[in-house]
Amino acid sequence: MTSAPNRERAIAVWLFALCTLVFAMVLLGGVTRLTHSGLSMVDWRPLVGALPPMSEAAWQGVFQQYQEFPEYQKINFGMTLAEFKRIFLFEYSHRVLGRAIGLAFALPFLYFLLRRRLSWRLAPRLGVLFVLGALQGLLGWYMVQSGLVERPDVSPYRLTAHLGLAVVIYGYMLWLAMSLLRPARRSLPSAGQNRVLRIAAPILAALVFLTILSGGFVAGNDAGLAYNSFPLMDGRFVPADIFRFEPWWRNFFENLPLVQLDHRLLALLAVIASVILWLASLGQPLTAGARRAFAALAAMAVAQLALGIATLLLFVPVPLGAAHQAGALLTFSMALWTCHELSRSD
Repeated sequence: MTSAPNRERAIAVWLFALCTLVFAMVLLGGVTRLTHSGLSMVDWRPLVGALPPMSEAAWQGVFQQYQEFPEYQKINFGMTLAEFKRIFLFEYSHRVLGRAIGLAFALPFLYFLLRRRLSWRLAPRLGVLFVLGALQGLLGWYMVQSGLVERPDVSPYRLTAHLGLAVVIYGYMLWLAMSLLRPARRSLPSAGQNRVLRIAAPILAALVFLTILSGGFVAGNDAGLAYNSFPLMDGRFVPADIFRFEPWWRNFFENLPLVQLDHRLLALLAVIASVILWLASLGQPLTAGARRAFAALAAMAVAQLALGIATLLLFVPVPLGAAHQAGALLTFSMALWTCHELSRSD
């Protein structure tokens, strides 16, 4: 029978592999959004339809379906079949990867469960992951539905919710994997000296998550295609008309200048906080892992800010936009790693 450490290590490796797949899923979702491919598949068949159109006639049928919806009629009128195939395959790949992740979770989970290799504490936590994954699939279709109407663009609220839940699933899975591989132990007697860092690190992780959500509203409103200068916006630090919508709270989620300003300010705050915490950690009695985590978080936050500025100045080219989205998840990963290292001691 497999020993407990080896058993937990195998499950951790499985969860890390799933994290990689979810990371790729988020990245592919970003590319799908950047290429405006998300509305190319106008129906949802979660249990059938795994294969793409296999003949020219089948492609014509799918294309004709697409032509019945507002995105083609108002934005892509006159699109050729070859152009349609390109956007279709982005969205198709995104959905197929989602199904692959479901199988990559369900089959090993059943194996570990039937072999009694899951502890009574871990099994329900993995069950939560399964429920969240199913909800994410439903939320994805709910998001797509919002664009299959008169206004051919998905709701920024639904898009941000879809992105946010993906990050929650990724973060929860990553935390479980780290906890299995390097479980928390009783703190060192000197741990009280690090109390400020232990409080500040989760707050910073929450700030990074909030910055990612604000980026979802930037993407959902195409706000990255406006005010393509830095640090000024239309020659000002605070652009005009940031509160032109009623009621006032809508401006934070729908008004382009304020949506972009929010994202800039949150990103700058996250970078400054990351660097300050790293500097503060240098004089503290930390483990080697915690020191590496603080340094990696600060470095990644600065790199992510540079990526964001470059993406903005170059009017959001797809490769840079995708890299910026990947950088957001990496920054969040570093923040979780930092929190986890502070929760244990060597």
